[in-house]
Amino acid sequence: MPLSRRSLFAASAFGTAAGVLGLPIARAAEPGVIGPGDPGYAELTERGYNRRFTARPQRIFVPADAEGVRAAVERSVHEGLRIAVRSGGHGFDDFVDNEHTRSIIDLQRLTAVDWDAEHGAFSVAAGADLGAMYERLLGGWGVTVPAGICKGVGAGGHISGGGYGPLSRRFGLVADHLYGLEIVTVGTDGRATTLVATKDGPHADLWWAHTGGGGGNFGVVTRYLLRSADSGGSDPARALPAAPGSMLSTRVVLPLATEESFVRFVGNYIAFFERHGAPDDPFAGLYAPLHLKPGITGSDILILLDADRPGARARFDEFVAAISEGVTPPPLVLPPAEKSYGDTLSTVYYAKGMPGFRVKVKSAYLREAYSADQLRVLYRYLTDLRFLGESQVEFLPFGGAVNAVAPGATASPERGSFLKMLIHAAWRNPADDERFVTWAREMYRDVYAATGGVPVPNAAQGGSYINYPDADLADPQWNTSGVPWHAFYYGGNYERLRAIKATWDPGTVFRHSLSLDRPG
Repeated sequence: MPLSRRSLFAASAFGTAAGVLGLPIARAAEPGVIGPGDPGYAELTERGYNRRFTARPQRIFVPADAEGVRAAVERSVHEGLRIAVRSGGHGFDDFVDNEHTRSIIDLQRLTAVDWDAEHGAFSVAAGADLGAMYERLLGGWGVTVPAGICKGVGAGGHISGGGYGPLSRRFGLVADHLYGLEIVTVGTDGRATTLVATKDGPHADLWWAHTGGGGGNFGVVTRYLLRSADSGGSDPARALPAAPGSMLSTRVVLPLATEESFVRFVGNYIAFFERHGAPDDPFAGLYAPLHLKPGITGSDILILLDADRPGARARFDEFVAAISEGVTPPPLVLPPAEKSYGDTLSTVYYAKGMPGFRVKVKSAYLREAYSADQLRVLYRYLTDLRFLGESQVEFLPFGGAVNAVAPGATASPERGSFLKMLIHAAWRNPADDERFVTWAREMYRDVYAATGGVPVPNAAQGGSYINYPDADLADPQWNTSGVPWHAFYYGGNYERLRAIKATWDPGTVFRHSLSLDRPG
């Protein structure tokens, strides 16, 4: 199908990206369209977090606005180029960077964060990173959202996968504050259309799908509209949660662990959050991720606690006492500092940047505490000194306000867990790929040996998180449970999501290794 005159003119509207990227893109064959051999092509193909995967697309589009995105999508469809979309670039798997990708639509120039008076919501462009979003919301209106702790993550994929972070136990998922979105979809005729879908207006099914349905399934989101459910949308200062006034922060370090002290320390930690996972719990303002490092030296807990509520220091002391009980030698508690929320964002939240790792991740939700045997499995793998370096196993606090929402109210089904577990194997040498990937796979398999090597949703475990994707769940070699991959990510919401995809992406333009068109 030939390109329309409108599409050709729109392509010229991409403009040069040199000012944003620092690349001499203006010398490319077309402004804002980069191909192999053009200046900046290599840098753009290597913008992904996981260096195990690098695409070699025929074209990379760097649009400046929603119309540029629409034109790029339509052109890619007309030229038969398989599309992938990049926001912040922090994807853990090969959803963007794979051998089938022929067109990358890079959203890094779409960064605006503004108040949209028409919709009574904050408009966050899909290419904006979380750090810029926090700074703009806080500086302009004194509000925030419960998004992630990594400031370089792009809003695009983070929000569509549900999104969570240090304030989620207090305020819920980011998806719980999603009022609408602007998105480019493709019809049966190959035409790309830009539309707005809102919770209480047109295309509510498409809004719902983006509250946890995952990126790369339905179209290209150009901006999100954020507004809390209890807000009428007339006052920006009340449209999202008020930012905390101040936060306590510090680290608790376990310098060295024997097997028994490891089991006691990690067991104490998990048991604490199991006791305090309810929506109205007094510890809902506590976010304390645990990082367990190979070698079992220097493992630590980062503590973030809202300090503007009465009794904050008493809650801090109670938490430290609970996780330290019976641990010998005891963990080291660094002196806590009280900082404004803005200073906490600047100095405690994780800085932007791509470390250049090669990565394999595995994730799970905990509805009940791990057994001592499961903790000993982790200890066995973490004491293997061949894996010293950047890898770690993380436990990330969940629950609280997240669990106050019904599983079907959004596309994010897991509303009954109190922790996430993440195996984050990371290394730099390509020659080590098989060794590290096998280490992550076998550790996960052995932790969940009782349920086929995977966290089958049941009373004790709640499946996995789509923003930490793992194609092994669709591989019978690593998932011997007989439970299909989609049950781990979408639970009872899967069939509804499949139907929405069929409606809005009838030609399956948007797909990846775990997209909703994949067979069960």
